[in-house]
Amino acid sequence: MVSRRLSREAGHRRKFLAVVDETPESSRAVAYAARRAQSTGGALVLLYVVAPGDFQHWLGVEKIMRDEAMQAAHAALDAATATLREKSGIDPERIVREGLAAEEIHRLIEEDQDIAILVLAAGGGKDGPGPLVASVAGKGAFFPIPVTIVPWNLSDADIEAIA
Repeated sequence: MVSRRLSREAGHRRKFLAVVDETPESSRAVAYAARRAQSTGGALVLLYVVAPGDFQHWLGVEKIMRDEAMQAAHAALDAATATLREKSGIDPERIVREGLAAEEIHRLIEEDQDIAILVLAAGGGKDGPGPLVASVAGKGAFFPIPVTIVPWNLSDADIEAIA
């Protein structure tokens, strides 16, 4: 069951959700989502999902690797936030989750009923658009809100013109 979106209700704002990761196309999704939020009076949520560790028997190693992954996640969000503040003055909501990306995106959308649009960027490599975009396009994927997929090669000027 999908929770009803509240973004159009009094006291709520429509939020655009963009996933930040280590891929080069991630910045295109963030730029597009930020511009759409800005032009529509909405808000921006940046999500970084840390993949779960596979080190159950080496708890000390697992803790170090988890700490390093969390530091990398916060550093990526810091960099994205700094760019957004400099270019557009937007101060996004920032969230770090640990788990499988598609599951954590679903969970966040269910928890925050103001999130109305998920923005992803498709990669331009020979391996296809990327695993997250592929999961959205896959037959088993179900996202309870509209998904916008931004081409990896859009420039800032292109994004400004269409967003």
